[in-house]
Amino acid sequence: MADNNRYFVVKQKAVPEVLLKVVEAKRLLESERASTVQEATDRVGISRSSFYKYKDDIFPFRDNAKGKTITLMIQMDDEPGLLSDVLHVVADYHANILTIHQSIPINGIASLTLSVEVLPNTGDLSDMVEEIEKKEGVQYLKILARE
Repeated sequence: MADNNRYFVVKQKAVPEVLLKVVEAKRLLESERASTVQEATDRVGISRSSFYKYKDDIFPFRDNAKGKTITLMIQMDDEPGLLSDVLHVVADYHANILTIHQSIPINGIASLTLSVEVLPNTGDLSDMVEEIEKKEGVQYLKILARE
């Protein structure tokens, strides 16, 4: 039997435009900048049927992450202080670090697996991941799991 509740994490650039517009319409309704679905869909340029078709299946990563554990795999340069910088970003976003596993560096690159608990006061997870990715010396970041 197929699992109809499988989740995928994809970067925004890979998401079809209609789905991004559904997210924007939902944001307009939640912020009360639009009072009806018709108004919200008109403003973002999609049909009401598209909105209703996808509204329960698309949401920003941060919206459904509170109380969850996120596991990240990061490949980074073997440089003093870089791990501390990455962990500092996690702390700045008020996420709780559950586990850290760093491999012995090979050819100057270390692999880090980091499990983070997303708390009610944790900041925007997408922003946290993006900030880690932008750190000089971070070569690759992948979200392995979300539990």
